[in-house]
Amino acid sequence: MSKDTVQYFSDIYQQADQVKPLRAFQDQQMQQFTAWGLPGARHEEWKYARVASLFKNGIAYSFDMPGISETDIDPYRLPGTDKATELVFVNGQFNQALSAVRHDSSELTVLPLQQAAAGEHAKWIEENIGHSAKYHQDGINALNGAFAGHGLYLQVRKGRALEAPVYIYHVVDSRAGFILAQPRVLVHVQESAQVQLAEEYINIGGQDSLTNEVIEMVAEKDSVVDYYKIQNEGPNANHVGTTHIRQHGKCLTNSVTITLGGGMVRNNLNMIMESAHGESHMYGLSLLDGKTLADNHTIVDNAEPNCLSNELYKAIMDGESTGVSNGKIFVRKDAQKTNAYQSNKNILIGELASANTKPQLEIFADDVKCSHGCTVGRLDEEALFYLRARGIGEKSAKALLLHAFAVDVLEHIRHENLRAHVDRIISERLDFNF
Repeated sequence: MSKDTVQYFSDIYQQADQVKPLRAFQDQQMQQFTAWGLPGARHEEWKYARVASLFKNGIAYSFDMPGISETDIDPYRLPGTDKATELVFVNGQFNQALSAVRHDSSELTVLPLQQAAAGEHAKWIEENIGHSAKYHQDGINALNGAFAGHGLYLQVRKGRALEAPVYIYHVVDSRAGFILAQPRVLVHVQESAQVQLAEEYINIGGQDSLTNEVIEMVAEKDSVVDYYKIQNEGPNANHVGTTHIRQHGKCLTNSVTITLGGGMVRNNLNMIMESAHGESHMYGLSLLDGKTLADNHTIVDNAEPNCLSNELYKAIMDGESTGVSNGKIFVRKDAQKTNAYQSNKNILIGELASANTKPQLEIFADDVKCSHGCTVGRLDEEALFYLRARGIGEKSAKALLLHAFAVDVLEHIRHENLRAHVDRIISERLDFNF
């Protein structure tokens, strides 16, 4: 499969008219992919998420735009779309025709990555694209970089607080066969800017697919970033997503990752604290059934002093599903007065469900406060008995307890309508009708 991928890259890019900085990055990433190959069972970071097994003969990259229309997307639109900017990827390519930029150009710049790299943003892009590869030295990250030419560049302008959110829809059309989609997004949140950015993943068609996405953000001094990821695809849809957020100045970043379905799902979230007094909050909720695997890997890298990070990931596993949580906290030698907290909580519903959790701390400073904790168990029998004794049926009592367990994460979706939207999906899945 690796040889086929290299050949495909060669065929579509050797004669492509691309700007030099972006082309140089893509060539370098393809060389890395060729050297590393796809991560397999012997790769410690990928021992649960067997991504190499998803690559098969007959895979389609589909760089010719398929027949996706606005009508296909309508059932999946997030709330408040009359004011929100909606950006659409189809099979990994940014599609301008299906997108709608509703923010003023003085607030938000939206450009295809190639166009941005050929203009005034070229130097910034060259300096910042690919930073996630420092933390993910594996073939799957490099493969996305090799195909970054069909990506997207966003810039939230200095001092502007966007009142309406920015929605990115990732649509995979697998009706004709296996699709490999590789979207790439580069976001620059300038000084004192504020943005709410949500990504939703949509699968149309029941055949196998793999989305391999990388979104890299840079948040400048005094900015506020609220990032939401909603992954709710079918059992044949597989997903590898890397969200990489760098704090260039003292700022606030909030992230909520919601995983509700799929075959193999791998969520990488990196918070890189590059300036003193930064603050980040990371929340995740996985609601799994069937044979779904949700593998959440997080990294918090503290390079400067007086930073605060807080992490809470929860998972509910039914059927034969598997939840994985691997959280790493790095505290570099100059990062004194760091406060970093990490918590992972799991509830097993299915008899064959399982949870694997692995917190990791690497601390090279001596004046810090760092902690981690994890729990794996089943529903509280005493709480269940308490509800049953008050006339609530067993099914409803379980749904009530599970919903209460999930709310700790949902309440951190600060966009009210989006929070209600996600809560409604989860309530329906839990059959929570109170």
